[in-house]
Parts: sequence; C-alpha cells; structure tokens
Amino acid sequence: MTEGTSAQRIDAPWLTKGTLPRLLAVLDRDGETARVVGGAVRNTLLNEPIGEVDVATTAIPDEVIRRTADAGFKPVPTGIAHGTITVVIEGQPFEVTTLRQDVETYGRKAKVAFGRDWKADAERRDFTINALSLSADGTVHDYVGGIADVEQRRVRFIGDAATRIAEDYLRILRFFRFHAAYGQGAPDHAGLHACIAARAGLAQLSRERVRMELLKLLVARRAAETIETMAEAGLLVAVLGGVPLVTSFANMVAVEAATGSEPDPVRRLGALAILVLEDAERLWQRLRLANVERERLQSMAEGWWRISPRDGEQAARALLYRLGPQRYVDRVRLAWARAHADASDAAWRALATLPERWTAPAFPLKSADFLARGVEKGPRLGAAMRGAEEAWIAAGFPGDHAALAAITDAATRRA
Repeated sequence: MTEGTSAQRIDAPWLTKGTLPRLLAVLDRDGETARVVGGAVRNTLLNEPIGEVDVATTAIPDEVIRRTADAGFKPVPTGIAHGTITVVIEGQPFEVTTLRQDVETYGRKAKVAFGRDWKADAERRDFTINALSLSADGTVHDYVGGIADVEQRRVRFIGDAATRIAEDYLRILRFFRFHAAYGQGAPDHAGLHACIAARAGLAQLSRERVRMELLKLLVARRAAETIETMAEAGLLVAVLGGVPLVTSFANMVAVEAATGSEPDPVRRLGALAILVLEDAERLWQRLRLANVERERLQSMAEGWWRISPRDGEQAARALLYRLGPQRYVDRVRLAWARAHADASDAAWRALATLPERWTAPAFPLKSADFLARGVEKGPRLGAAMRGAEEAWIAAGFPGDHAALAAITDAATRRA
C-alpha cells in the first residue's frame, strides 16, 4: 500500500449506547482487540443512516463463542468456517468475524487464515471506504486512505483494481453500486477502466449474486447517472442480455421523485429493460428473479404503450380494477416514463396517483343473482357473470340496486 496508516476521533453516539458497548467490552480485553468495521463506520463518516453493525476481532472463533456465552449472550456459528459468529444480545444480532488474511485467491473463493494484523485485514477488503475500523473510544483506523476518499466521496479499489476484481468479479457491480450510493462526480478512472477490461468475468457469477447487486444499484442515490455510465462502458448488456433503455430508466427515477415515491427496484428494472413480454422472461431466467418479480415485469410489459391520460379517468379506474394497485402503478409509471411528457406533467401525475384517491370496489353480483333468474350452472352462468362484470365496469361501477338489477337482467338475456 502506498497510503500510510492514519487515525481520527469521531463522536458516534450509537457506539456508546445499547448493546454494542457490552459486546465490545467482552471482546476488547485480555490480550484481544475488537473494533466495528465496514458500513457502519463508512456511513457515520458520510452522515448516512447506519444499518447493521459488524465487528472484527483478533480473537479466534472458539474464543469469541466462549467469551460471549460466558457473558450471557447467544453465539450462533453462522459462518464459523470463515471466522464469523453471529452474537445475539437481547434480540439484536451482531456479526463478529476474526481477522483474516488471504493465503490464496481464485475467483470468488479464497483460502484464508486467521490473523491478528488489522492492516492486513483491511487490505483484503474491496474499497478503501469499506476498510475503515472503529475502536470503542471513537478512534477511526485507516490503513488504505479511506478517510480521504470518504471526504471526497470517491469509491476506489484497494491496491491494484484489476487484481481485486479478478479475486471476485462481483466487485465490478459493487464498484458501481457503491459509487451510485456514496460517490460524487465521475467514477474513479482506474476502477472504471479495470471494470471495463474485466467485464467478461461477469459471466462467471451466479445469477443470484448478480440480481442482488443489480437491484441494490438500481435504487441508489445516483442510480441514473451511474446506469448511464455503465451503459456507455458496455457493461449493462452483459448483465441484462439486452440493450438497456437508459432514458426510460432516468425518466422513471424522475417520475418517482415527482410523486414522492420510494425507489422501487423492480419497477426501475422494468423501465431499464422491459419493452415486450419476452424481455420479462429473459430477465427472469438471466437474473433468477423471484416469481413475484417476474409477474410484475410481465404485467408491465403488457400494453403499457396504450395508456394515456387522454383516455379519461373512467378508463383509468377500469385498469386499476383489473390490475390492482401495485401493477396499475407499475404499468402507468412505465407508460409515463416513455411518454413525451416530463415528470411535472399534471395529467400524468393524476393518472399515476389514482390509487391514492380511489379504491376499486368489489364486484357486487354473485352467482345466486343469476341462478335466481333461471341461469343454470356451468358455462352459461360463467358467461353471464363475465358479461355482467364488464357491463358494471363500463357503467362506472354502480352500487345502487336498480342499476345492478338492470345489469343482471341484461347479462342473463345475453347468456
């Protein structure tokens, strides 16, 4: 490493409250040290929300188990072969991992040995901003220049970027995901060049791992700019198996922001990669999507190009009734993202937010209504009910007895 070791003190209230101090007190004594590592340290320095808190220690796994059990905590050997113990304290889990150093790396897998060298442990991680560690007294330890990169909001590989990518090609997607979440400006040039050069390695990754990283990337803070960069670099075709619809994706991001919606990874994936039904099938297989994700993409692909505010609210209500709220919003926002309208268009906004002001009623007619009129069970009954439902929708979902009786009578005659 060319960077020198550095440290600084920070005030992190979460470090001194709750159950975490009890865990550190047990592990950080009697010849062993323990520190918080990873995302919690990075996000504290970036003033970003803190998620899970991970701990690293010089103590070997058996010693972690012994100490935490003696303290009344619950140690669970969730990844003991790799040095990881999940310690549960009053229902809160912490991943505790013994310091490691790579003995040999080959693709995703690596032979590792437990160690006591914090610098060596930091140097085996992916990016400088992820290699910081935090002592119980608030001291941030930096062996790879991560503090400076945090200050510049720069995502940079530790050491030689090509070497780090060859250790695990998923780091290509992680590079862009972390840049989209935490970076500013253009991606680190050396990292970008290495990702482009190694893009063929993406084919070696499991579909599940690619799906996980891609969906996280799609909802990151600067996803639109990052996706554009990836498309220009030829990386998205390798992931999606088709031409990315970059403008559609950027428009979907703008539409979500305009409507005050939380970023939705599946909806954004649809905007990026779905034109026709076959696209949904390709993504399902290529990314090993969950069935519910596949079904949402299939629904988005069906007739989004027919949707327009010009059709009026009755047509929108009929679509909402047939699709349900989530699929209605998916399809309408996809149509909006591909229309010649910007994110401030009032008509599109009214169409997209219909579920917020109108709830589709349940079809009020039952089979008994038709049986009482002499319609026998079987195909004729089914046809009568389907006809009545279509007439009820066309009439604007009436609920009064007279209108329903007229619809039932007419459907009975036609059946």
